[in-house]
Amino acid sequence: MEIEKTVTREVGQKSPFAGCAILIAALAVMLFLIGFSVTALFRQFNEIAKFTDERPKVVDVVSLDEKETGLNRLAEKLETFRLAADSEDSASMELSAEEMNLAIAAYEPFKDLRGMFRVKEISPESIRFEISFQLNGKPRMSKEGEGGIVASDPRYLNAELVAEPGLLQREVVLQVRDIRVPGKKVPWEFKEQMSPYRIAERYVGKEGIGTTMAKLTAVELGDGFVRFEKKAGVVAKDTVTDAQVDRASRRLFTVLGIVASVFLLVAGVVIFIGLRLKKKRGEPV
Repeated sequence: MEIEKTVTREVGQKSPFAGCAILIAALAVMLFLIGFSVTALFRQFNEIAKFTDERPKVVDVVSLDEKETGLNRLAEKLETFRLAADSEDSASMELSAEEMNLAIAAYEPFKDLRGMFRVKEISPESIRFEISFQLNGKPRMSKEGEGGIVASDPRYLNAELVAEPGLLQREVVLQVRDIRVPGKKVPWEFKEQMSPYRIAERYVGKEGIGTTMAKLTAVELGDGFVRFEKKAGVVAKDTVTDAQVDRASRRLFTVLGIVASVFLLVAGVVIFIGLRLKKKRGEPV
């Protein structure tokens, strides 16, 4: 009988309040973070809609008519640089805005850039591009005939992109300095999110452009041209750091972490107050 009374007393003294409170707090934090993330996502889409359009802008593609001389000169320049880069010697090549636009119009590997990307001007400080980039629009329920449950209507960034070329892990990237949309303001957070823009990502690890690009040791700007260099015996150094690449995403996780920490602190205080009240009332905790 004595053993039975002891067991009954111990069971009666154990309160599920603390465990339930912790579970409720964890569920509340999860629901709060989900709600916060969804709200932030839709707010981001609303901000993007302010400086983007529903339709793409027509970006001119260079006509190849009567460009045979220029095409031959460009092909010779590219091949000479490729052969020199494949050897043990140093190599250098300068391309003007006209030559870069001609390459986009003429060569198959650049076909995806046609109608959405054109070099406007090159200066020692930056390159200016005319762009029409397709972006994901605000999520919505799929309409009849659309695959999946959730879909979206695309938005288009019709703007002037101001950038500086650089190297990141043997890949040519663009460090975005500015995005200019006439009559509209582009938030700096969006500019940071786009930088570095991996314009050459599709060529990484592939024969041809990818092979030559991996041997570059420098990409520099001049007065009206971009210089691509491969210096013998020099190991390429990234001009864009991992910190710059991850800066925007780190900021988002930092915000989420702070919000979660504050919410957990509040939940902990509530649990602590509840336990103190139970103790004052003489109830088991």
